[in-house]
Amino acid sequence: MNFLRGVMGGQPAGPQPTGAETIHKLCDRVASSTLLEDRRDAVRALKSLSKKYRGEVGTQAMEHLIHILQTDRSDSEIIGYALDTLYNIISNDGEEEEQDESEDGASSGPGKQSSKPVSEESSHKQSDDLGTQFTEIFIKDQENVTLLLSLLEEFDFHVRWPGVKLLTALLKNQCPQVQGVILVSPMGVSRLMDLLADSREVIRNDGLLLLQQLTKGNAAIQKIVAFENAFERLLDIITEEGNSDGGIVVEDCLLLLQHLLKNNSSNQNFFKEGSYIQRMKPWFEVGDDNSGWSAQKVTNLHLMLQLVRVMVSPVNSPGATSSCQKSMYQCGLLQQLCTILMATGVPADILTETINTVSEVIRGSQVNQDYFASVNAPSNPPRPAIVVLLMSMVNERQPFVLRCAVLYCFQCFLYKNQKGQGEIVATLLPSTIDANSISAGQLLCGGLFSTDSLSNWCAAVALAHALQDNLTQKEQLLRVQLATSLGNPPVSLLQQCTNILSQGSKVQTRVGLLMLLCTWISNCPIAVTHFLHNQANIPFLTGQISENLGEDERLVQGLCALLLGICIYYNDNSLENYTKEKLKQLIEKRIGKENFVEKLGFVNKHELYSRAAQKPQPTFSSPEQMLFDHEFTKLVKELEVVITKTVHKSSEEEKKEEEVKKTLEQHDSIVTQYKELIREQDTQINELKEQVSSLKAQNEQMQATAAQQLSQIQQHKDQYNVLKLKLGKDSQQLGAPAEGAHVNGLQSEELGRLREEVDDLRKQQDLLQAQLSEKDALIDSLKSGAASPMEGSSGSSAENSVDLLKELEALRSQVQSQAAEISQLQAQRQELLKRVESPSEQAKSSSESRVGLEQQLATANSTVAILQNEKAKLQQEVAESKKEQDDLLMLLADQDQKILYLKSRLKELGESIEDEDDLDARDQLEDEDEDDDDDEEEEDADED
Repeated sequence: MNFLRGVMGGQPAGPQPTGAETIHKLCDRVASSTLLEDRRDAVRALKSLSKKYRGEVGTQAMEHLIHILQTDRSDSEIIGYALDTLYNIISNDGEEEEQDESEDGASSGPGKQSSKPVSEESSHKQSDDLGTQFTEIFIKDQENVTLLLSLLEEFDFHVRWPGVKLLTALLKNQCPQVQGVILVSPMGVSRLMDLLADSREVIRNDGLLLLQQLTKGNAAIQKIVAFENAFERLLDIITEEGNSDGGIVVEDCLLLLQHLLKNNSSNQNFFKEGSYIQRMKPWFEVGDDNSGWSAQKVTNLHLMLQLVRVMVSPVNSPGATSSCQKSMYQCGLLQQLCTILMATGVPADILTETINTVSEVIRGSQVNQDYFASVNAPSNPPRPAIVVLLMSMVNERQPFVLRCAVLYCFQCFLYKNQKGQGEIVATLLPSTIDANSISAGQLLCGGLFSTDSLSNWCAAVALAHALQDNLTQKEQLLRVQLATSLGNPPVSLLQQCTNILSQGSKVQTRVGLLMLLCTWISNCPIAVTHFLHNQANIPFLTGQISENLGEDERLVQGLCALLLGICIYYNDNSLENYTKEKLKQLIEKRIGKENFVEKLGFVNKHELYSRAAQKPQPTFSSPEQMLFDHEFTKLVKELEVVITKTVHKSSEEEKKEEEVKKTLEQHDSIVTQYKELIREQDTQINELKEQVSSLKAQNEQMQATAAQQLSQIQQHKDQYNVLKLKLGKDSQQLGAPAEGAHVNGLQSEELGRLREEVDDLRKQQDLLQAQLSEKDALIDSLKSGAASPMEGSSGSSAENSVDLLKELEALRSQVQSQAAEISQLQAQRQELLKRVESPSEQAKSSSESRVGLEQQLATANSTVAILQNEKAKLQQEVAESKKEQDDLLMLLADQDQKILYLKSRLKELGESIEDEDDLDARDQLEDEDEDDDDDEEEEDADED
């Protein structure tokens, strides 16, 4: 029957196994089964029991599940079941969900109440403790975390997603320990960064949550994540999701960016240098219709504004903050924030955060402060944004956080901005008041004397910031006069503040006025004199300090003691009744020194003093807590010690100090004189050094110029020598007189050589002419001797003689033309000689000076070019004349042959022909006979 009940699904009759027993059996199956399917089914069953029996599964099955992760990595299904089971026993989220469901079920039934004796808070604590214990067991062996990181490389969804959730749960429970293991694991952070590139949004979004937990409070991991291109990926995701209109994914990205940038100067610098600030500008582009913003959009924009504030936070280094402020102005981000600031329909919390963001973007940056001063609200008529914000600050109907944000914005606008301080104080001066418009000064005065104590405090603090570290504006503010009522004379602003102070208003109002007065008269003796000139001020202060009042008035007493101490410390003794010594005597008689110092210590011992001293932004949970300003706490810290010392000093010590001061002043004056003398000498030395350096530079320049000129001269000399050698070679080769026309440096030897060559040419010409004349004589004799034989010869010989005569005539004409050409060459030679003489004189004069040489070299170069052209022409003519002479010699040789031929023919014809030698001998004999005849005639003449 039991078998049938088991088959039919009926309830067995025996006792049912407990959850622990079932889990034990399943663990045995996981450990002992050889089939993968059996182990998979057992792990699936453990997963289903892990939420209800979390402690039992974690205690008995964790070791087996880790073993499955190590041995069965090939089966993604069983790995996924094991990771899900581990996540259920380690994570505290599942326990919270079950508690929520049980509470919903208990409350849904009418008249039913929860029977759980343990409170909700204790159950949460137990759940957290259980998850923490299992986390410690899991990470005790660091190889388990390394194994989990390696499983994240699997692309299978059933492995990667539960692995991401499990690692996130481990980080939530034991963040520093798990961070340490991941940090030393090779490529551990890089594997986790790959999750952002997963195409499956579920894994990518859970990867964002994982990285949020991973980067909490660990600067090393933050740097690694940043340098793994996290900024680029996160900004891309934000853009893809629609910027501020995106969903919760945008929120997760912004939270991760905050973790990476907050208090991490390295990542902030990397973010700025990577030009990622420019990519933040589209986040703040809002339309004209700003109604109906979703809660998610408000959250996203709030986080975006906080991210901007992280980059320009006052706690950052001044250099990094200033650089980011400059980038935000240049890329237009500040302008976009001011647009949101002046837009309508923006939710109140977004407007408040925008004001805080603009405050820190302009704080201490002169360029940004000037731009903010030029921003106007879109009203009719347009009003400056500062005026509109101050109207909200002094309006008691505005939200408290908004008024605090406006005060912070005004403080940041005036921080290290003396120009802005002067503009604010100028709106209070009589010469600049415009009755037709509302100014910042008028709003501050209106808030200062309002019936709202918060407006009094805010206006007093704002006006104190207009005087911070600015002696000029402190003195200018003494000129401000206020009209109290009709018929009464105007009173100064300083007097009106003391009047309100003496009327016994609220503590917050009096604290604000006392902070304003302390800031005003500190380090300003003229303001101290104006304050002491009112006879009622000192009795009021001493009366306030000496009275024994309650706890609420102790702060006022401490501030009155501080104000009185400032009057002593910065007193120039210009009023006889209120000199330093008399005021100290008054304190000793009316209050007592010890009592005065004790009351003075009430200020820095106040609980709200230390809170205000932490950061510049006024953050108060309620208006009643607005008592101290951050800058005022610095002033108290600076003055408390010196005032205490000043009060305790006796008159003798004061005299000694005065003498010491005078001595020091004398020494200081002497030192100042010496400093001025040294400064003048330094100035003179610097001027002399500059002169020496300039002279050195000029000397170096002149040396360089001289070296350059020397090199040019040497180069010109080299060119001259080269040209000289070249022209010498040409003159030797051609023998032409035209080569003597080289301009640079022709000497007498070369001219002589040229003249000798010309003479040689002349001799050759004469020789040629003598040869020609001899040939002509020979031809004439041949003609006369051959006339008779030629008449009797045959026809063929007559024709030959005629031809011979023609050839002789042609030869004569050629000789004559050659003679003409030779005469032409002689004329050209004479002209060239003239040219040679003039450049030779120029060459001699050019050696007198270097400047003249350079000028003559320039002219010589041009002349050389001309003469080279003429030389080429002469060379061509000489070659032609040589060729003609050669032709003439050839003709003469031919003529000699023909004459010999004719002589032989005449001899054959029977004519007697004398040779040239016979003719020469006959001529000589005839000449001798003629000489003898002449001698005889002379002798006869002598005898007669």
